[in-house]
Amino acid sequence: MKIQFNTDKNIEGHERLETFFTGELEKDLARFEDKITRVEVHLGDENSGEKGGLNDKRCMIEARPAKHQPIAVTAHADTIEKAFFLAAEKIKKTLTTTFEKQNAY
Repeated sequence: MKIQFNTDKNIEGHERLETFFTGELEKDLARFEDKITRVEVHLGDENSGEKGGLNDKRCMIEARPAKHQPIAVTAHADTIEKAFFLAAEKIKKTLTTTFEKQNAY
């Protein structure tokens, strides 16, 4: 499972942050490792760095299951870290539901 990070121009893509988030995703999605080919994480600041705002940080996580359509979730929060953890929880729940339904048939 390959994990790719993308940030908009308002988010600094620190290597340490990317390394930490990659480790967290690998732990969270370990049980799906053989079913997912790639995960893309998109981080952004919707109000840009100049204006603050409530829940203006966005994290979109897209998982690409083998032989299936991509699955994407989005979360907003007041920090990139909170948005990431909310999106990571959403993608884990969505993948669990998707693969459980698939096994039911």
